[in-house]
Amino acid sequence: MENRLTSLYTLQLVDSSLDELQEMKGDLPKIVAELSETVKNKLALKKQLDDILKKSIAGRDKTDVDILTLKEKIEKHKTQQFQVKTNKQYDMLAREMDNAQDKITQLQKEMENLENKAEQAKEDSTKLQPEIEELQSELAERKKELAAVNKEHEDEELKLKHQREKLVSRISKSDYQMYERIRKAKEGRAIVKVQRNSCGGCFNRATPQRVLELRKNSAIITCERCGRILVSDEIVESAKKLL
Repeated sequence: MENRLTSLYTLQLVDSSLDELQEMKGDLPKIVAELSETVKNKLALKKQLDDILKKSIAGRDKTDVDILTLKEKIEKHKTQQFQVKTNKQYDMLAREMDNAQDKITQLQKEMENLENKAEQAKEDSTKLQPEIEELQSELAERKKELAAVNKEHEDEELKLKHQREKLVSRISKSDYQMYERIRKAKEGRAIVKVQRNSCGGCFNRATPQRVLELRKNSAIITCERCGRILVSDEIVESAKKLL
């Protein structure tokens, strides 16, 4: 049990050191992550607008060709009307010309809509470009700042992470899950030492019987108020020797 407590408290010391390094970075990791996501979304939006522009222009050009084809068809039918010999043939050509003209009117409206859509997409895409460039510039600067901070503490952080991996491999799954659960609930401090017979986390005074049990290092004892794991000075000293 003493080894279990020592390993857990050593893990707490390592995690606290890693937390301190993380605090030195301030909000930079969060800022970089948020900026990266924003740039990603803006680029996706611009691509969507550019795709709309491309498809609208292609649709407009096709519609224009269709209109020209229909107009040629009408002109052809006009010529044919002078050549037909019966009223029935004449009326049939007239109906086809009317249908073609109706189709042209419909296509002209579609063409106008496509042109408006293309114009709006182009305008929105153009406005978006400088915004993206500004965000990308800010992101590059923030990444540079974060890289500088990371480099400054790179060796120490790698060493701590390596220590953490070794410690976790020696701790039972149930102990580790309990530690992580308390650590998450208590802002990173899952295990504290008893100071002047009080919890080092919430300062709740422990009963003499609880202090006596604690000094035996024979069980995992938690604070009755905050739920943190309590350890004795002996465990604290043993953990420090492992670092």
